[in-house]
Amino acid sequence: MKNKINLEFIKNRRTQLGISSQEMAESLGFKDGSTYWNYENGKYRIKADMLPNLAKKLDCKITNFF
Repeated sequence: MKNKINLEFIKNRRTQLGISSQEMAESLGFKDGSTYWNYENGKYRIKADMLPNLAKKLDCKITNFF
């Protein structure tokens, strides 16, 4: 059984901190916010190697994503 990433937590945390999707995209190495938006909204799957950067940017623990 795979652990499902809590996309709602990620989106809520990002908006709580006032971080734009463009800013998140850049911190993950994407060119534009729409690419990041696709991850945050479940169109693309968030990969395990993205989690440390996400946790750092969102000032939380990786375990918060599950």
